[in-house]
Order: sequence, then structure tokens, then C-alpha cells
Amino acid sequence: MKSCLIVDDSRVVRKVASRIVHDLGFECLEAEDGQKAYEACQQKMPDAVLLDWNMPVMSGIEFLEKLREMENGNIPKVIFCTTENDIAHIKRAMEAGANEYIMKPFDSDIIESKFKQIGVL
Repeated sequence: MKSCLIVDDSRVVRKVASRIVHDLGFECLEAEDGQKAYEACQQKMPDAVLLDWNMPVMSGIEFLEKLREMENGNIPKVIFCTTENDIAHIKRAMEAGANEYIMKPFDSDIIESKFKQIGVL
């Protein structure tokens, strides 16, 4: 079974995303900040990551940069799920190694569509 790490400081967002991703056939892992996400990836590299930008301890962009430097850190497909929608943020995310970018609020159709687009479904 493929796995997806959901990284967001909002417990509600993590629960909603987990339900959607689980229904798509993924094992779900959760982290409330970039540091916990990094530690989770050290334990087991996921197939996909849904990643918030603004979080305490370590931001989403900092986590993504560290992830891509890890051994096998190029494996996970990373989708930023954030309220940051200006071109500068999107460009920075893609340059750091994000595969896709979606805006909050999201729904199951959006996540399923993006998962298909990046090849994890």
C-alpha cells in the first residue's frame, strides 16, 4: 500500500486530508510541523506528501528543501496545500522541488485529480 504524509499544523485539516487520501487507497501518516515531518521521513519515506506552508518549528518550504537533500528524498511526490497563492510563493515551491500546488480549501476531487496528475494514482 502506498503511503502519504500529511503535514499541517491544523488538526482539522490533517483529519480531512487523511480521510480523503485514505479513501484513495493510501496509508496515512500525519505531522503537525516540518520538523516532525522530517523525522517521519527518516523513519519511512512516503510515496506522497501533502504539505502546508505556514507552520511552527519548521515551515513547509524548509521541510521540502531538507527532504530533497535526504537519501531517497527525491522519491516522494510533494503537493503544497496552502493559502499562499501569489506567484512568488508558487515559483519558490516548485524550485524547491514541489510537484504540484493546490489552494485551501481543497476537496476530494482536487486531491484525486492532482494525485493522478503527478502519477501516484
